Amino acid sequence: MARFATLRALLMGSAALCLAPCAPMTAFAQEMIALDEISVNSDRAVQTDTATPVTVIDAEEIEGRQASTIAELLDSVPGVNLVNGTTPGGSAINIRGFGAMSGTYGSDQSVQIIVDGASTGAEELYRIGTQLYTDPALYKRAEVIRGSVGTFEYGSGAIGGMVLFDTKDASDFTNGQNGVAARQYLGYSSAGDGFVTSTTLAWQPDEMLELLFNYTWRTQDDYDDGNGDEVGNTASTLPSYLAKAKLHFGQDREHSVTLSYSDTQSSDKDVPYNQFSDAGWFGNVDRDIHSKTGVLAYKYDSLSNDLINVDVIVSQAQQTIDQQSATGSSSALLNADHDYKTTKVTVKNTMEFDTGAAQHRLRAGVEFINKDRQDASSAPGGDDRRKAIFLVDDVTFGGFTFSPALRFEDQHIDGTDYGYGSYDNDALMGGASLRYAFDNGLSVFGSYAYTEGLPILDDLSTAAYMSQSQKAETWELGMAFAGHDVFAAGDDLALKLNAYHTDVSDITAYSGVSDVEVQGIEIEGSYAASSGYFADLNASFANGYNRTAGASSDYWSQQPADQLRLGVGRVFQDSLRVKWEGVWNLKMDRAATPTDASFVQNVSMVYTPQGGVLDGLETTLAIENLTDQYYTPHLATRAAPGRTLKVSLAKTF
Repeated sequence: MARFATLRALLMGSAALCLAPCAPMTAFAQEMIALDEISVNSDRAVQTDTATPVTVIDAEEIEGRQASTIAELLDSVPGVNLVNGTTPGGSAINIRGFGAMSGTYGSDQSVQIIVDGASTGAEELYRIGTQLYTDPALYKRAEVIRGSVGTFEYGSGAIGGMVLFDTKDASDFTNGQNGVAARQYLGYSSAGDGFVTSTTLAWQPDEMLELLFNYTWRTQDDYDDGNGDEVGNTASTLPSYLAKAKLHFGQDREHSVTLSYSDTQSSDKDVPYNQFSDAGWFGNVDRDIHSKTGVLAYKYDSLSNDLINVDVIVSQAQQTIDQQSATGSSSALLNADHDYKTTKVTVKNTMEFDTGAAQHRLRAGVEFINKDRQDASSAPGGDDRRKAIFLVDDVTFGGFTFSPALRFEDQHIDGTDYGYGSYDNDALMGGASLRYAFDNGLSVFGSYAYTEGLPILDDLSTAAYMSQSQKAETWELGMAFAGHDVFAAGDDLALKLNAYHTDVSDITAYSGVSDVEVQGIEIEGSYAASSGYFADLNASFANGYNRTAGASSDYWSQQPADQLRLGVGRVFQDSLRVKWEGVWNLKMDRAATPTDASFVQNVSMVYTPQGGVLDGLETTLAIENLTDQYYTPHLATRAAPGRTLKVSLAKTF
C-alpha cells in the first residue's frame, strides 16, 4: 500500500501546483521560451521534445508505406510487433510484450485503439484478431504511445500502450482554399494479387464549411511465403468508406462542429474459424464483419481567453460479426454471433496560464463510457459502464518540463441479463515525467506511471476476476538530442533513447500467470544531409519474465524478438526519393518455442514531379522481402509473405 500512498501524495501535490492562482496572461506570453523546431527531412521525425515515448506517422508516410492493414502500418515503430499483420482479421498488435495474445486472442486489453476520440478495436474473442477492421487509406495520422506515460488523458489500463488515429479532413486536400479537390489512388501488390482503389472527394464551398467523402476497396487472395508455398486463410476483401463534415462558426471561427462516420465490411465464405491459421481444428465458417464508427465533436477555442479551449466528443464504435458453420455443424463456437458497442462522451478543457516563473498547459476533463455486448460463445455479454475524471498538466520552468497526470475511474459492470453477476470497482492511477533540456540540443528525462486495467466483460464467467484489476508500474529513463549542422553544414540529426522497466501484477488476461516483469531499450534516430541523403534507425531490445510463483517457465510467452531497422536513401531535386531498408529480427531463444533470426531487405522509390503536366501525380514502386526470405516472425502463427512487388499511382486534382 505504500506505493499507492506515494502515488496519491505525488499526484495531489501536482494537482495543487496546477490549480494555483494564475498571474496575468501577458506574463505568460512574455516569459515563454521559443525553441527552434528541429525538422529532419527523413521518413519520420523523432519526437525529441517530449519525455513520452511516442512516435507519429504522418500522412506522407502512410501513403508511402502502402500498408494493407492498420496493423501493418505500425510495425516500423520500435517496441511494436505484429502477429500476422498482413490480414485485416487475423492481425494483432503487440507493444512491449502486451496486446496480442499470440494465436489465442487478438487482444489482452493492454493496448488501446482510439479513432478520432472513439474507443474501438479490442475484444478478447477466441481465435479472432483485434477486430480493428478498417483501412489505412482513411487516416492522415497515427500516434503510437508506448507504455502508460501519456495515456491517462485517453484511458486506463494501457500497459503496453495506445494508438491514436486521426481521419482525413477536406482541408487536407483543398489546402484550406475554397473549391473542390479530388484524389485517386490505385495500388497493386503481388502478394496474393492484391489491389486497392481509394477515391477521395473534398469540397470547401466557403471558409466556414468543409465536406469530405472517401471510398476504398481493397482485396487480395492467399499469398505465397518465401518458399513459394501458398499460405491459407490470408485472402480478404475490405470495402470501406468515410464521410466527414466540419462547420466553423462564430467570431474568427472560434467554434467548430465535426461529424464523421466510417464504415468497413468484410465477408468470408467457407474459411477456417481460426483467423490466426488455416488449420481446420474447429471447422469452417461463413463470416460477415461490419465495423461502424461515428463521432460528433464540438470545439471552442477562445482567441481572447487562454483559459478556454473546450472539446466535447460524442462517439460510438460498433462491431458485429455474424458467422455460421459452413458445413451445418451445431457447434456453438462456429455459430456464435458477436455484437459489441462502445459509446463514449468526453468533455475536456485546455488552459494555458502561468504561476510565477512556471508556465502551464493544463487539460482537465470527464468521460462517460458504456460498453454493451451481447452474449455469445466464448464472449460473455453484459454492460460495462464507467465514469472517469482526468487531470494532465505540462509545467515548464527554465529548462525543465514537469508533466503530472491523474485519472480516477469508477466502474459498474453488469451481466445479470445473461446469468452473470454485477460488480462495482474503482481505481486511482497516474504518474509524472520530468524532462530537462540543455541549450545544446541535448535533453534527459525520466518518468513513473501506475495504471490499472479494471475487470472486463470477457471475465464475467470467472467471478474471482471481477473484483481484481490488473496493475502495472512503469519506470522510464532516457535522453534525446536534436541539432543542426552537426557533422556538416545544413544537416539535421535527431536521436532518442528510452529505457523502461514494467512490473505487472494481479494479471487476469493470461491463464496461470499472475506477475510479469518486462524491461527494454528503444532507440529512434533520423539524419538528413543538405545533399539529400538521409537515414532512419529504429530498434527495440527487451526481455520479459514470468514472475508467477511455481511457473513452468521463467520466460514471458508474449515477448517479441529484438529488432533493428535501418533505412538509408536519397532525395533528388525534391521529386525522386529512393530508399533501402534492412530489418534484422534477432534470434529469439528466450522462449519456450524459439524463433530463428531473419534479415529482410526492402527497397522503394517515390516519384512526385514538381510542375508540368504531371504535377500532382505520385508514383510509388517498392519491393519488400527483396531476397525472398522464408521466415516466420516470433509470435506469428503463419509465415510472412515472400518477395512482394508493390506499385501505386496517386493523382490529386
